[in-house]
Amino acid sequence: MPSSYTSRLKLERQVSGENSGTWGNLVNYVFNRLDASVKGYQAVAVGGNANVTLTSNNSTSNTDDDATDDQVHNAVLEFTGTLTANIHVFTDAVETKYTVFNNTSGDFTLDFAPTGGTGVEIKQGTRTLVYTDGSTMFDVLANVGDINVTSLVSSGDVTTTGNVAVTGEITVTGNVIPGTNDSFDLGSQSAVWQNLYTGDLHLSNEAKNQGNVVDGTKGNWTLQEGKDDIFMLNNISGEKFKINLSKIEGDS
Repeated sequence: MPSSYTSRLKLERQVSGENSGTWGNLVNYVFNRLDASVKGYQAVAVGGNANVTLTSNNSTSNTDDDATDDQVHNAVLEFTGTLTANIHVFTDAVETKYTVFNNTSGDFTLDFAPTGGTGVEIKQGTRTLVYTDGSTMFDVLANVGDINVTSLVSSGDVTTTGNVAVTGEITVTGNVIPGTNDSFDLGSQSAVWQNLYTGDLHLSNEAKNQGNVVDGTKGNWTLQEGKDDIFMLNNISGEKFKINLSKIEGDS
């Protein structure tokens, strides 16, 4: 009976009494495969417009633990090259896990999946942890639950569908935009902001189904600061107004 191979790492299972005089090398090949599967790294060129299936061989092909193993059996995979179309990269349809880095360029997507199964998009320029049950690939960092951090820096978009509790400062170098127009509050009746510091203040109820509660109309206004006055600009009519201010006597 010939040797057989495990389904996940394709390690050689030698039959008792076989491979006399060569079993030592075959066992070393297994050790090399285990070494690569735990700590191995390989860059895989996937540029172009065609799907890529990672190479996957039996452990007897992994003869040097100083070199990378076949593409499938490394712990860390880096995808490189310039994409000219959306592509899929396929690994074996068995249970496994990876650390992956999408280091490609080109304005296209890279989907990482088990062969014949469902994959996940690995965004360009990002690193993540993934695992598969043999039919579906999962991005571990996409649904990690509660995260406690002492510092959070993002060079891209941050999207949240739940509450975000912060006990320190948040410094933003981009815009903070609600996911839906005129649907979410900043603070609440029972939890108000202490002070609000802004430049120009823009006010609009045009997105509401009904106007204000006084005369039912809708408006779009901008409040701006002058040296001695506060001005209101009607963005619908183009008219400009000055708010009448009364100085409090004795106040300097």
